Amino acid sequence: MATAFEGAATVYEEARPDYPTEAVSFLVDTLGLGPGRWVLDLAAGTGKLTRALIPSGAQVIGVEPVSAMRRTLAASTSPVVAAVAQALPVGDGVLDAITVAQAFHWFATDDALAEMRRTLREGGALGLIWNRRDRSDPLQAALTELMEPERGDTASYESGVWRRALAGGDRFVARGETHVPWRQAVDVEGVADRVASVSFIAAMAENDRARLLDRVRAVATETPAPLALVYVTDVFYFSRVDTDGIEPERHDRQTGK
Repeated sequence: MATAFEGAATVYEEARPDYPTEAVSFLVDTLGLGPGRWVLDLAAGTGKLTRALIPSGAQVIGVEPVSAMRRTLAASTSPVVAAVAQALPVGDGVLDAITVAQAFHWFATDDALAEMRRTLREGGALGLIWNRRDRSDPLQAALTELMEPERGDTASYESGVWRRALAGGDRFVARGETHVPWRQAVDVEGVADRVASVSFIAAMAENDRARLLDRVRAVATETPAPLALVYVTDVFYFSRVDTDGIEPERHDRQTGK
């Protein structure tokens, strides 16, 4: 299903929302990003989060397996490498942080977590972020009703399955989280494009997808102006457990004390 993004990179870049400043600041602060720090933005997509992390002064490496996504990412930032979470082209213990935006649910497995832990130094950290559709909003609720019958067994953040991989605390331990309300101003075509950027929608047969998007446009047209897609940005921060299974002491990640 993830290969559907190969044909949806342009609409993904244009239609997906960015991340709110407050959410990005939480990641930068809790992960201790700054000059001299190395962070790998895993499954970087077209670079929505990658670009937002660069002003921190950290050295940001974008990793993305889908070539069309990677081309869009490479046009706006560097370096960018082709890889998957289960086989990162990075040495042992060289990274200060790993971030994953809108994607950890695709590869929340023991193999991927072991590989992330391998590449992080002791005291390193993992940051996860998602723009979650706020289903209490009438428009988002209507779009969800149209989309979900097409999901099948496609992985999702809201299923919560990804949390099981992190349970137990043998590789990473939860340190904190924040949740930021977020709105994306759109027009009718923007709503349709946002739906079209979803993997299992992009993977539909062309005629079926066109019919669904026509229904999406009808719902958006009936929604009172001004149109906006309402989200909650969920951010989670985990620290790496050291080689003895001991949680690192909490400290100021900026000063190291």
